[in-house]
Amino acid sequence: MTNFFWEPFQQLQAIRNEMERVFDEYNPTKRGYTRSAFLPSLGARRYPLVNIREDSDKIYVEALAPGLNPDSIEVSVLRDQLRLSGEKAPISPDIKADAWHRNERGAGRFVREITLPAEVDGDQVTAEYKNGLLLLTLAKHAEAKARQISVQVS
Repeated sequence: MTNFFWEPFQQLQAIRNEMERVFDEYNPTKRGYTRSAFLPSLGARRYPLVNIREDSDKIYVEALAPGLNPDSIEVSVLRDQLRLSGEKAPISPDIKADAWHRNERGAGRFVREITLPAEVDGDQVTAEYKNGLLLLTLAKHAEAKARQISVQVS
């Protein structure tokens, strides 16, 4: 059965989530928004989708990026900033745009900048592209690692 009732709180939450996403993408050092997807609008989905986790020594990033030419992938890190960029080629570049009935697979250049949970050592980063996943292992900077402090009893 279809719900015909207007649910303002769900719609307000959706608006809030979108506003938070927009503010997350704002980069004051560049005085503007970073383009993170194939489409020029701010409503475009972020690409690539990522999972980020960490342990005491490393940060692990899994970026879902099928169909990329591995030679086009660029990864850079500076302190706690990760930048992923590359290019996803169109399936058939010779097909005219008006011939498509539906074209949901994005193509073109992408850039995604992500703030990591800690500063990393740029000299200790490994990257592997396997089965459409970009797998990064980033060693935390020595100063970013948690230290155990012993408590003296007097």
